[in-house]
Amino acid sequence: MKKSVFACAAVLLLWTGAADRLAAKGWPKRFTLWDINLGDSAATIPNEYVNYACGTNGGPPSIPLKDFTAFKKCRPDPMGLHEVYFQYDDELEYQARALDIKPEIRMYAGTTIFEFPIVASILFDNDGKVRGERAVTDPRQQVARKRDEFWELGTFLRQRFGDAGWKCVNLPPAGGENPVGGIFIKSNCEKTIGSARLIVDQRFLKKKGQEAIDPVTGKPNLQAFESSTRFEEYDASLPPPADGPK
Repeated sequence: MKKSVFACAAVLLLWTGAADRLAAKGWPKRFTLWDINLGDSAATIPNEYVNYACGTNGGPPSIPLKDFTAFKKCRPDPMGLHEVYFQYDDELEYQARALDIKPEIRMYAGTTIFEFPIVASILFDNDGKVRGERAVTDPRQQVARKRDEFWELGTFLRQRFGDAGWKCVNLPPAGGENPVGGIFIKSNCEKTIGSARLIVDQRFLKKKGQEAIDPVTGKPNLQAFESSTRFEEYDASLPPPADGPK
């Protein structure tokens, strides 16, 4: 565990250093999830993102939107919040590809956190204020990270917000859930920092029906597992999500 923590810390430092070097070179800023904060207004968030749509609780996009200000077209969730899906602008990725600058290509590839592909969304109240943010690892994309590593994003996120103060629970297997190669991870961690409540869920397991051998073909089913991280940040004044750990 200590080795894993030290590795995450090293990668965080490398990422910070890479961002500083790009800024020093005069590269344009790439806006990410971290450039949107609790309390921001939909009307004042820079229009530096693309492919806006109504969100589906961290799943694929639904109704296309012109930008964040169209949030009311999205049906409110049980907390009364409107989820808006978005992606990062890919202009810098294409610039890096044109110049064949491989480190920058990897850094700017897709909508990511620490190179893990994510489905990103913002949660607005009826007044258009940001009351929550969500990032869920996206199994449709495997560029810099393999899918079996996706659960590790949760460890990076806890490092980002500091090790201390997290309250973590290891959840028991549900019916039909089993380890992957002897490893079973199903954890929920929460932490409050000032006015923000943070939630990190990590999963590395086989769900019911996910078998190592395909019962139809008799061949190994190497993708039969779940590896995921789900990150949510809420205004701490909101009540906790009613559905609890996922």
